[in-house]
Amino acid sequence: MSPADSAAGPSAPGGLTAVEAARIAVDTLLAAGVRQVVVSPGSRSAPMAYALAEAEAAGRVELLVRIDERSAGFTALGLALSAGAPAAVLTTSGTAVGNLLPAVMEANHAAVPLVVISADRPEELRGTGANQTTVQLDLFGEHVRFAVDVPAGSDPQRAVETALSAATGAFEDAPPGPVQLNLAFRDPLVPAVGDGLPAAAGRGIYRAARNPLALDFPAASGALPERRTVVLAGHDAGPVAEAFARAHGLPLLAEPSSNARFGPNAVGPYRQLIEHFGADAAQPIERVVLFGRPTLSRPVSALLERADVPSALYQPVPVAWYEPGRRTELRLETLADLTEFAGRGSAAWLDAWLLAGAAAQHAVDLILAASPAATGPSVGAEVWKHARGQLVLGSSNGIRDVDLAGAPPAEPQATMFANRGLAGIDGTTSTATGIALGGGQETTVLMGDVTFLHDAGGLLLGAGETEPQLRIVVLNDAGGAIFGLLEHGTVAAAGRYGDAVERLFATPQRVDLAALAAAYGVPHRQVGTTAELAEALSGPLVGRSIIEVRTDRHRLGELHRAIRAAVATAVEGLPQT
Repeated sequence: MSPADSAAGPSAPGGLTAVEAARIAVDTLLAAGVRQVVVSPGSRSAPMAYALAEAEAAGRVELLVRIDERSAGFTALGLALSAGAPAAVLTTSGTAVGNLLPAVMEANHAAVPLVVISADRPEELRGTGANQTTVQLDLFGEHVRFAVDVPAGSDPQRAVETALSAATGAFEDAPPGPVQLNLAFRDPLVPAVGDGLPAAAGRGIYRAARNPLALDFPAASGALPERRTVVLAGHDAGPVAEAFARAHGLPLLAEPSSNARFGPNAVGPYRQLIEHFGADAAQPIERVVLFGRPTLSRPVSALLERADVPSALYQPVPVAWYEPGRRTELRLETLADLTEFAGRGSAAWLDAWLLAGAAAQHAVDLILAASPAATGPSVGAEVWKHARGQLVLGSSNGIRDVDLAGAPPAEPQATMFANRGLAGIDGTTSTATGIALGGGQETTVLMGDVTFLHDAGGLLLGAGETEPQLRIVVLNDAGGAIFGLLEHGTVAAAGRYGDAVERLFATPQRVDLAALAAAYGVPHRQVGTTAELAEALSGPLVGRSIIEVRTDRHRLGELHRAIRAAVATAVEGLPQT
């Protein structure tokens, strides 16, 4: 929504002081359910900082301080993800606000209620060349659900209430998402003489841990027609996808961040098997039911693009990851309609998938066990197997390694998170920190070395700041390995561009991660084998720690080809009838 000065209440006689307006804004934020605010230091935002400090002393809100606004934005994103409630980030004016754009973009496409509070100069200073003054309203454009400019001296209550309604999805046909409150403050920016912090209340912020969930649906009616349907569970599908597949006797093809990759119908190496059930197979895929957003593999994308395979998307509420009319799936709002579309699977159809899945999983396991040295897929499998509490999967190869090699458990073992809104590598450590602090439980994050270095500043916690229970697993292959598995790897192998692919895509690096960890005071351990990694993951977690897994990316393409060949051989002679 565009600027809406009408959303701000009228000025009080003589106008409110900056601190008075800030106190109203904070009270309204807390009344709307905000319980955690990430604060970056600044002068123009001082009224809000003082008002928040008063609320924290009264036990009404938890503050986290980050000097880097980009890290602050992703930390707030993580808090909102784990708590399932709006979280706010406060910045001063100028470039500080712009640093929030990556987190806001991710929150937009992932429908996360991130509240941006940007402090600004009063109207009389705008456009005059005043220090740290720029056009801040609508800086985030279409990436926010609502943006409002609250003039200095005005009552911000109505603007804040409207913003929080937009952030939490209270507006019809609009999903939750980020909002911007641009609050102008006029000097003085400090509390009045005689004001002070209230006596500490000693009350903590209540946290409800998001434990992994499983649902149970009654078995589908035998009157439904038998169909060779598969259930695809993309990012954020939720346990409803697993329950639907189980109730209808259908194979479940679930991405790791779906929170549906478990149960008796789940097929681990599904992306290696889609062609096995292609158009020329004895039992070809007939229909597709999609939950959540598929983001990881080309075989899945190719399946959804097939004109001869009808597909339906379960969408009971508005989502932020596509524009209406831009996808080909039939959009269904109720499980009853989805049931009619999907039908039920025959025992032969489900057994064929489970048999192929077991054979493929065994083939993958054998390939990975053949070498004691850690590889991307073996690291993904171990992290997946050992994760408890909360697991965060970084973009690029990490989440795909888990998708390839992570065996589905019988019951969900951890709550999964990933920044799949735009699948960027930025802010991963900060996001995981927010998730760990917001959930108040043990959290593991898996990422590559380039992702880790991109957000090295996310390791910085100021003196006295709460330290999360966070295990950071860094797959260090000295560069970006994913490009070698894409078309760029073929270009490099053909020798047509010499070292250009290595330099421009793989971005090789020689950073001493142990020294970097030591600089931030985070315990570090380096491992090189799958067994060493398993032992490190089994240890107790106190505070933060970094497990660096050293691997060689230059033979990764060869490993993936071996896995594909082994899976193809394992399933080639299996019956499909």
